[in-house]
Amino acid sequence: MRTRLTEMLQLEHPLIMAPMFLVSNVAMVIEGMRCGVAGCIPALNYRTIEELRAAARELKVAKAEYGKGAFGFNLIVNKSNPKAAKQLDALCEEGCDFLITSLGSPEETIKHAHAVGIKVFCDVTDLRFAQKVEAQGADAVIAVNNEAGGHRGELSPKELIELLRANCTIPVISAGGVGNKAELDQMLDFGAEGVSVGSPFIAAVEAPITDAYKQACVDFGADDIVLTERISGTPCTVINTPYMQKIGTRSPWLERMLNKNRRLKKWVKMLRFYIGMKATEQAAQQATYKTVWVAGPSIGHTKAVEPVAAIIGRLVG
Repeated sequence: MRTRLTEMLQLEHPLIMAPMFLVSNVAMVIEGMRCGVAGCIPALNYRTIEELRAAARELKVAKAEYGKGAFGFNLIVNKSNPKAAKQLDALCEEGCDFLITSLGSPEETIKHAHAVGIKVFCDVTDLRFAQKVEAQGADAVIAVNNEAGGHRGELSPKELIELLRANCTIPVISAGGVGNKAELDQMLDFGAEGVSVGSPFIAAVEAPITDAYKQACVDFGADDIVLTERISGTPCTVINTPYMQKIGTRSPWLERMLNKNRRLKKWVKMLRFYIGMKATEQAAQQATYKTVWVAGPSIGHTKAVEPVAAIIGRLVG
């Protein structure tokens, strides 16, 4: 399977293991590279810049050993991430194959990354932003559709891919709605140059999360995914556990009211983001009755907890 994505990153398969907060780790990405695909880790998974540097170094060694695959990191580039500038500096110094930017303007990231030969892919949900990041020099867009896990878009995979392909010249990488090879092939048929897949890898043996979280991805299906505002203030997909059913999916009434105030809105969203990330972290790292498990509908294809290599095998055939 040769596409512009496989040529750009020298991959055997047009697949990126998507960055997932607290789920993605070095062990998973190394296994991905060994299978000839790309893997990406959120920079926010590391509490310190030195830990981030150490991860980049370890991945460089692994890539040199296997001689294939690619690795990258995800940067949140808006004001909710005060570490963004230092994370970018560290990754440009250590080196990686690509960066994926989310939630903000990627202009500075693109400029600094390109100066050291790092590719930059940008999350987009619509044509306007896709054209904007292309004009800023992005190497590809990650087209986040309405079947993605986490913060998803509004358009179907087919609508979004075809819209971006018709109006952009850089590669379109589809995110959302892929849990097996047939679905991957369908995205390529729509015109994507590759896919970014996250939720199927939550139940990976190598994932550093609780067995309860992994088993939930086996036991629950696509119909059990709901949108909640309680993670970041923006609708986010989670598994509809009894706890989620109890607390509901809407933001508290006071928060909704404060969000209508222009001066307070930014600070309310930052507080909600912090509270939501802490709740997600707790649920990922210890089993409690307060479970907030982020996942997308593609967990419907997850039938067992498996090694990364087996999940990739299901996706690429």
